[in-house]
Amino acid sequence: MRARAVRALALVLLLAGPGCGYALVGKGVTTDVSIKRIGVPLFRDLTGKPGLDQKITQKVIEELLKRGRFDVVQQTSEVDAVVEGELTSYLAVPVGFSDEAQRTQPNRYSVTLTARVHYTKTGQKESIWENDAFAYREEYDVSDDPGGFFQQEEQAIDRLSTQFARSLVSAMLEAF
Repeated sequence: MRARAVRALALVLLLAGPGCGYALVGKGVTTDVSIKRIGVPLFRDLTGKPGLDQKITQKVIEELLKRGRFDVVQQTSEVDAVVEGELTSYLAVPVGFSDEAQRTQPNRYSVTLTARVHYTKTGQKESIWENDAFAYREEYDVSDDPGGFFQQEEQAIDRLSTQFARSLVSAMLEAF
C-alpha cells in the first residue's frame, strides 16, 4: 500500500514538473530561419559626434557577421531583414576628479550612447525587435596630459562601439 502511494506521488510530481513554470533563460533564438541576408544601412546620427554613425554601423555589421548565419550588407534592397538605427544621444560626463574635494580636474569620464533601433523582416510592418532607447555606457580614465584627452576618448569610443554592437545584436537575436 505504501509503495503504491509513493509511486502515485512520484507520478504526480513527474507530470506536474514540466508545467511548473521553470524554463532555461536565453535558450531560444528569435531569428526567423528564413532570414539569410540582413541589410544594415548607415545609422542616422543625431548626436553630432563626427564619425560615430560610421563606427557604430560597421561594428553592428561585424557583430552580425560573427554570428555566421547571415550575409550582411549595407543596403536595404534585396535583403530578408533590415536593421535601422538612429543614434539619439552621446553623453560624456565627468565621474571622477583628481582633487575630489575641489572637483577641479576631471580624471574619469562616463560615456553613454543611446540609440533607437528597429529590426524588421522585409515586407512586414511590425518589427521583429525594437528598442527606442537602447543604451550602453563605458568609463575611461584621463591622464593629466591635456593632449591625451582626445586620444583616450577615441579609444573609449572604440570600446563603446564594440560593446554597444555586441549587446545590441545579442538583444536582437537571442530570446532573453
